[in-house]
Amino acid sequence: MKVEALIIYPIKSLQGIKVPKAKILEKGFQYDRRWMLVDENGKFITQRKHPLLSHFLVTIINDQIEVNHPSKGSILIPLILQQTNEEEVTIWDDSTIGYAAAKEINIWFTEAIGMKCSLVFMPENGKRQVDPSHVNIETTVSFADGYPYLILGQSSMEDLNSKMVTPLPIDRFRPNIIFSGGIPYEEDQWNSLKIGNVDFQGIKPCVRCVFTTIDQTTGKLGKEPLKTLNTYRKVGNGVIFGLNAIPLSTGTIRRGDVIVVKSKRN
Repeated sequence: MKVEALIIYPIKSLQGIKVPKAKILEKGFQYDRRWMLVDENGKFITQRKHPLLSHFLVTIINDQIEVNHPSKGSILIPLILQQTNEEEVTIWDDSTIGYAAAKEINIWFTEAIGMKCSLVFMPENGKRQVDPSHVNIETTVSFADGYPYLILGQSSMEDLNSKMVTPLPIDRFRPNIIFSGGIPYEEDQWNSLKIGNVDFQGIKPCVRCVFTTIDQTTGKLGKEPLKTLNTYRKVGNGVIFGLNAIPLSTGTIRRGDVIVVKSKRN
């Protein structure tokens, strides 16, 4: 098995960027979901309620993020924000601190989205703990939903698509690491693995939500893939697809790196 694609999402819920290599940090890939949009109350904003966030195209140019919108044009945002005014922000049940973006950036997003919002940055020393009920070591995560890394096999995606009338692209699931080889859904059981020279721990299969039903090109909601996943990947009240993981070491991984599974869960 080997890495086929590496994807970072600099701003939570906006489009991702495929990269040839990525630096592994405790919170997630370097630059991954270090920025997040919040409403007037400091609560996180995602495509779940604002599916047209999928229309924001993101690229990295030197030390800046360029965000393009179909009608609003583009704006430049620093990849790394030095300390500014701090804001308390909420993501799911977690409260943490974010650095406030410049006023003109917030105005641009407010006008583009059509609601008052602001952009906040999480520095590397920001503290947001991964849910201790599933992880036996103390570790942190960026503004990602719950875990620093999401690993997904192409075989799993191909098997899902074989069960649907209309195949879907893998971007519906917003993985960080896509791999080839192996059998469908084998990543569910991965406990300890090595990618290139970096060690990871698989935590649990990822429970999927309505986000996966949003067409990333049009922003329209549908019923798939949750309708099909519900027929054969249901666990409890949810459906699973992909593997949540945390890093046990740091380093750099690259497209083409070999994946070695060291142990599996029963």
